[in-house]
Amino acid sequence: MPKLEETREAEASPSAIFLRISVIIAARNEARNLPACLDSLRGAGEVWVVDSNSSDETAEIARLHGAKVAQFHYHGGWPKKRQWAMNELPLAYDWVFLVDADEVLTPELTAEIQAAIQSPIYDGYYVALQMFFLGRRLRHSGASFFKLSLFRRSKGRFECRLRDQDISMCDMEVHEHVIVDGQVAKLKNFLLHRNVESVARYIEKHNEYSNWEARVWAEQRREEKTTALVPDLFGNQAQRRRWLKKKFFSVPGSPILLFFYKYVLRLGFLDGRPGLIYCGLQGIQFFHVKAKIYELRAKKRELSDVRN
Repeated sequence: MPKLEETREAEASPSAIFLRISVIIAARNEARNLPACLDSLRGAGEVWVVDSNSSDETAEIARLHGAKVAQFHYHGGWPKKRQWAMNELPLAYDWVFLVDADEVLTPELTAEIQAAIQSPIYDGYYVALQMFFLGRRLRHSGASFFKLSLFRRSKGRFECRLRDQDISMCDMEVHEHVIVDGQVAKLKNFLLHRNVESVARYIEKHNEYSNWEARVWAEQRREEKTTALVPDLFGNQAQRRRWLKKKFFSVPGSPILLFFYKYVLRLGFLDGRPGLIYCGLQGIQFFHVKAKIYELRAKKRELSDVRN
């Protein structure tokens, strides 16, 4: 069982809005991103940084900002980091807010969250991301999207798309989504996604993501037996995106078409060179997933031939 290392709770300044929420930040080697994220969360009731034994100062920075630290040791399987945190950490509040280390709250979003969690009607909220890449806000290419990251702890859980996972697939949920048992709504204000890491670090992380995604799509029959969100063209945003991706995998040349869709049809070219690089990396990522799916299925065929 991962060891918990607790520090004092974050103290909000007298003028700050106090949010009765438990924030969970999944982190690994996020020393550059983390300070801005934690500074924007000073009004939160408690902040947990769930670290994966970082080799940089991630844990120390978290403690200096008054956050609590839990070390997560992943050995494969399910649950992964965020769901483990919701299952195992002694969270103090009913509302959970999932934040990445490279995300920053605005004062407007903080005030909106304070009002939203008072409502007895809703059990979860979608929060929109405003993407910044290579120092520029991406206004096009479909880079910004909603994710269900604020919800009542007793009502929300991550879907499980693949139980048989290993450490090559990243130790936290990649494109798994939170499922809320209750009514949900959308918040109006954005969460700023400011990645200040290098392109090399971006590629490194997304290589792990593609390992996971290839396994998911290569084993779709097994996926259907899990608690996964069902792909649906007429469902919510996550279901629509998953349905389109599933259909897109069977289209020849789909990585190039994806780049064309994002860069030309979704006007990614208006975001300058950062837009070009972002759309290019999205197409390459899709190509990596397709190549790894082919590899997995080829190995499965070879193994079947040997057994026969």
